Amino acid sequence: MTIKAILIDDEPLAHDVVLHHLKQHGDVEVLAQFYHPADALAWLANNSADLLFLDINMPALNGIELLKVLANRPQVVIISAYQEYAVDGFELDVTDYLVKPVSAERLANGLKKVRDRITLSNLTYGDNSSQENTQEIHDGTNEVISNIVLKVDRELRRFELSDITYFEAYGNYVKVWQRNQATLVNSTLKGILEMLPPTQFSKIHKSYIVANDCVVGLDSEHVTLLNEVKLKIGKSYKAESKRIFA
Repeated sequence: MTIKAILIDDEPLAHDVVLHHLKQHGDVEVLAQFYHPADALAWLANNSADLLFLDINMPALNGIELLKVLANRPQVVIISAYQEYAVDGFELDVTDYLVKPVSAERLANGLKKVRDRITLSNLTYGDNSSQENTQEIHDGTNEVISNIVLKVDRELRRFELSDITYFEAYGNYVKVWQRNQATLVNSTLKGILEMLPPTQFSKIHKSYIVANDCVVGLDSEHVTLLNEVKLKIGKSYKAESKRIFA
């Protein structure tokens, strides 16, 4: 597999050092180099990469700020002259944090972590490299989906579909409700909906997906779940909501 990377650093020498070390790694292809974070953001709005080599201390927008506004972040290896940003970086789930000047050995160790994550992703999700996927898909035509794997903080966690009552959008996250317990996961409602079997789950509102088997009541405005929770039906989701009892 080829790892498609971009470099974001305002120092030309930093680019030269990374490119020199990358000559030892034939599986890494550098798609683009940027000296201004805003240019990188504009490129990423229309293109994708597997890996960012990212500096922190840059004019106008620093690396941490860039990560906070970047949707669908790929893996990130921070390369900075400052150690004090390491905690901020790892809170944003960067793959590694390298302190300048970067040695060939240290960069190689960082790339090993990148490859390890790719391997874990492929083992967990199959060949689909998205950050979420379903498990137990049988024989291509008759899908049997019993669980999904989602990211909670920095770890992957498996959720049994039979335990889930509904999903709730919560800012840039989603709450997974299992009976009376909620878990905040790093995902979007749209991403989760694409993973779920449509015969078992229905989107009833821009903020809610419900497990059909947990719906015990339905009127023109709300669905009622097993635990007496009432959820509002969105105007554009009324037809789909009616199909729950069809």
